[in-house]
Order: sequence, then C-alpha cells, then structure tokens
Amino acid sequence: MLAPFLHKHLLEAGLDEAGRGCYAGPVFAAAVILPKDFYHPLLNDSKQLNEKQRYLLRPIIEKESIAFAVASVDNDTIDKINILQASFTAMHLSINALKTVPDFLLIDGNRFKMYPNIPHQCIVKGDGKYASIAAASILAKTYRDEFMQKIHAAFPQYSWDKNKGYGTASHRKAIDEFGLCNHHRKSFNIQPANTIQK
Repeated sequence: MLAPFLHKHLLEAGLDEAGRGCYAGPVFAAAVILPKDFYHPLLNDSKQLNEKQRYLLRPIIEKESIAFAVASVDNDTIDKINILQASFTAMHLSINALKTVPDFLLIDGNRFKMYPNIPHQCIVKGDGKYASIAAASILAKTYRDEFMQKIHAAFPQYSWDKNKGYGTASHRKAIDEFGLCNHHRKSFNIQPANTIQK
C-alpha cells in the first residue's frame, strides 16, 4: 500500500526520472500532484508494472491529478553536463511547468539539487513508497518510451522499440556493427557486445 502523502497539510509533488542509465535518448522527468485521497489498486513503481498497466494508468493519473508536467533533457546536454545534473535539470523543468505550485517536493532517490523556494525530501525507492512518486515514475517512463518508439523508425537497427535505449546485448551488438548515431550519449562508457560484465 503506497502512502498518499508525507505531510498531511502540505500540497506535495512527487518527482521521478526515466532513462538515466540508457545509452541513447533523453532523460525524462515528471512531477505529479495528486489529491490526498487518490487511490488506484494498480498504482506502483513503474518498474513493477507491465507496459499495458502503465499505459492504462497514465490517462487516469493525468485526469485525476491536481497538476502534472513532464520534461526532458536531450543526449547532447547530458554529454555536456553529465547525467546526474541532466536528471536534476529535467526535474526542475517539470516543476517549472506545473500549473499549481506545490508546497513540498518528494524526490525519488538519494540526491537532488534544491529547487528555489520549495523544500524537498529525497526518498530512496520512493516510487514504491509514495503514490505521487509512483505516478511520476509512470508518466516519465511512458513519455520516454513513446519518444524512443518514435525515433526507432529512423534507426531501426538499434531496436529502440524493444530496448528503449538501454544497453542490452542486442543494442551493444548493433553499436559494434553500425557505430553510434546522433541520439547516443557519447560520454557514456558504452561496452562492446562481447564484453563480459559482472
């Protein structure tokens, strides 16, 4: 059972990102403010749900939320400022886009760059603990997956429709064969397909 809030009397926004560990594509972040009484039996960390469940929940979250916003930072910027800072930037952009200003931010993970004038708390594995963070994880994941599906059409050799830019064996094999394209993160230590990793 996900907790509906951390502070009963504050308007909280949950934040999460998707695509931080990918070899290709942007990092996406979402911010979601849910009503205190929001409940859906399927709502959970996006990694615990299948694709069908995530896409079932997305319009419900968007309709029932007090406010939501999704933002992204592209691979070129990731290469310039590093993936951690890019994740923070995407989160800040999503907060900027909220139509309602929250009193408090619940951040998935253990680090965050403070957003001006809004206090926050980092919560390790927060997407499995708080409803608003779980909702943000679902929006960030589905919007990013849609983006990767779209650019897959121009670069089918990398199978982004299946691996969504993550460093799977088939993705690494395609990089070995075709090299990197303009959507790849050049600053990442991309391992060849024949590399044995523990």
